[in-house]
Amino acid sequence: MTSPLILLTAGGTGGHLFPAEALANALKASGARVALATDKRANAYAGSFPADEIIEIPSATPSGRSLPQMAKAALLLSTGTLKAIPAIRRLKPAVVVGFGGYPTVPPVIAASMLRVPTVIHEANGVMGRANRLLARWACVIATGFANIKGIPAGVPGKILQTGNPIRPSVVDASRVAYPALEKNGKLRLLVVGGSQGARVMSDVVPPAIELLPAEVHARLAICQQARGEDLERVRGTYERLGVEFEAEPFFKDLPQRLAKAHLVISRSGASTVAELAVIGRPSILVPLPGSLDQDQAANAKTLGDIGAAIVLPQVQFTPERLAQEIRSFLEKPERLSQAATAAHSASITDAAERLAQAVLQLVPSNNNGKSP
Repeated sequence: MTSPLILLTAGGTGGHLFPAEALANALKASGARVALATDKRANAYAGSFPADEIIEIPSATPSGRSLPQMAKAALLLSTGTLKAIPAIRRLKPAVVVGFGGYPTVPPVIAASMLRVPTVIHEANGVMGRANRLLARWACVIATGFANIKGIPAGVPGKILQTGNPIRPSVVDASRVAYPALEKNGKLRLLVVGGSQGARVMSDVVPPAIELLPAEVHARLAICQQARGEDLERVRGTYERLGVEFEAEPFFKDLPQRLAKAHLVISRSGASTVAELAVIGRPSILVPLPGSLDQDQAANAKTLGDIGAAIVLPQVQFTPERLAQEIRSFLEKPERLSQAATAAHSASITDAAERLAQAVLQLVPSNNNGKSP
């Protein structure tokens, strides 16, 4: 019997593609073959994503308020579905797995029309709009967290918490024990904001550090992600204050930097929250405001409720409040170790393997490469 082919579909952002990449590795370790359907934004990942084939399917997000914008998006999604049907017939996948975002809509709908079993994975604490649309066709709804809001009532598929699949580099970083802050030792701060959130970090963190006294500056080592247009002012502030720092638009070795950090200041995307738990690092989380579903607020709450994170709505994320929190951690470093232990207690390190098992259980017993 030919190894089953599993078609993964994810939007072209790291929040969707990283979990898909982790599942792809787990499926390949189980002997399955993998293909990826995504949108044009994922071209940068084509060389590294562990798929036998990557296909581009047109999609759009119908979030505009004007009727012409919504009609254009609906037309593009319909076009994507019509393109996905022959692609699925050619690939003959045994199962199709969607990771959220509107780029997953055409392949999952096409698979359902062709009676191919489908799985959707919801990484966030609130089900996204695309997944809510697709839930009615899914055989399995896999979730990253135990309690997910927004799942439509009466969905026919099985709801299963698998956790959020994490990349092998994160698993490797999780083996690094928390580096307890020594008396008079340097507090290593890691500041990240994701693609949508780095600006507020540049607006708040350097001014917060400036509010701290010189003797505290000498005890800080800061690693900060900042947008290119913000780099000069971020670096300039830290240089003027004499603070040890690194500031770059992107860090390729982010899991390793997470492992070295005493405290992480970050947005609260699902992948970030999962990685903080698996690696076991305390954090100050600032959920992205203004999102329709408030998914980042729900994600952050899972760590805030167990004492692993301080959750600050953006209106409360001020230089004064952040300076206060940093001073408090320096005065009582045992709070950092306690929060690190709490974060690790929420980790699910084998989420990719759990999800792979759920997917492979849907492979038809007579899977023999016949076209859907």
